[in-house]
Amino acid sequence: MKASDSEFCLEGSEWLEGYPLGEGRRRKAAILLCIVWISVLVLHLSSLGSWLILGLTGLMGIHGLRLLGTVPCPPPTPLPIDAASEEYPFVSLVVAAKDEEAVIARLVETLCALDYPSTRYELWVVDDNSSDRTPTILAELAQRHPHLHWLRRGLGASGGKSGALNQVLPSLKGELIGVFDADAQVSPNLLRAVVPYFTPPEVGAVQVRKAIANTSTNFWTRGQSIEMIFDAFLHERRQSIGGMGELRGNGQFVRRAALERCGQWNEETITDDLDLTFRLHFDQWTIVSVMSPWVQEEGVTRAIGLWHQRNRWAEGGYQRYLDYWPLVLNNEFKLTKNLDFAMFSILQYILPTAVIPDTLISIWQGDLPVLIPLSGLTMGLSAVGMVAGLNRIRQQENQPFNPLSMIGQAILGTLYMSHWFVVVASVTTRMAIRPKRFNWVKTLHVGQAESSGS
Repeated sequence: MKASDSEFCLEGSEWLEGYPLGEGRRRKAAILLCIVWISVLVLHLSSLGSWLILGLTGLMGIHGLRLLGTVPCPPPTPLPIDAASEEYPFVSLVVAAKDEEAVIARLVETLCALDYPSTRYELWVVDDNSSDRTPTILAELAQRHPHLHWLRRGLGASGGKSGALNQVLPSLKGELIGVFDADAQVSPNLLRAVVPYFTPPEVGAVQVRKAIANTSTNFWTRGQSIEMIFDAFLHERRQSIGGMGELRGNGQFVRRAALERCGQWNEETITDDLDLTFRLHFDQWTIVSVMSPWVQEEGVTRAIGLWHQRNRWAEGGYQRYLDYWPLVLNNEFKLTKNLDFAMFSILQYILPTAVIPDTLISIWQGDLPVLIPLSGLTMGLSAVGMVAGLNRIRQQENQPFNPLSMIGQAILGTLYMSHWFVVVASVTTRMAIRPKRFNWVKTLHVGQAESSGS
């Protein structure tokens, strides 16, 4: 594997040098918001507007059916338990933790019990100046677990999670780096299953499926569980047809050589995973998204907490478009990635932003919203994708086939996912008006009981 890494050389690896990050986001957001509003107005006033939307809906429908119909490659064979330890790549597992006394011990115990040779992996926990018992717990755990190393950041440390990861990076020995949240729970065979995905030298990162541990708590956690299944299913298919796989933070594995070529983690963003996704693709690396294995995390149980979390996700995702738009327009992606990128950019960010002016102009003119076909396609493809994703999990776990249950869950998931329209419309408008911000409300982890991987 090391020989392959050294032989694999990509052109344009210096693309990031001198590139301005985080500059002028408010101005760019305002310009883009004006473009969206004006475009919607033109669609309403033009006699061809409805036909343009119908044509776009048809093209996206074809792409969506292609996604749903593709068959991903079978997963590679996991590494055997009894192989010689020197055959295993060295892996560094990293956790950035702040005030995580409720979950940090369980995480460390889990990651120190993986069925991977003990001499071929390490665990680092970066305590980001916690004010609770997190450092005390880590000190006690380090005495019992030789895998565990930890460091404490000072009060003035900057960069958030990205800063914590960058600070510990020089201490890491691994050629592969796995990043986890403090509430993560994984199966013992995680590393043996993930490492073989890095055999092709062009693979820069692997994202395992995120699963919700407290699924049965309420409507919000059930919705998140279905959302995560659909998200993993969708990105597995996107990557399979030459599109863009994406990182999701918790349970992401990155090839160290790819990370260093891409300038490490960006400290000028609030979603390091989404930003790194763009960097890896611009540098022509492949991101592999997999349905199995999985990493469990706690779902947000209250609407206000979900609102804060999704606003941060939407803002971080939007920041990367504002930061890297010249590279996008210069077609830095390959053709298949460009087509896939265009579709999901429209459906994830442009369409939700355009819904507000479309609704207002429709009320003013007394007409139907011009974007109804595109909105309907989005909801329809999401529902079908949820059913397909749920069926995939059913097959993996050898559960009985119950179509009514899967359809019911897809309906629940579709209703739940409608919040994304409100979140994105709010975020894109706020970013165009208010100055940029890097602070967010921390998601509280309380140590929910573990459930099944689905």
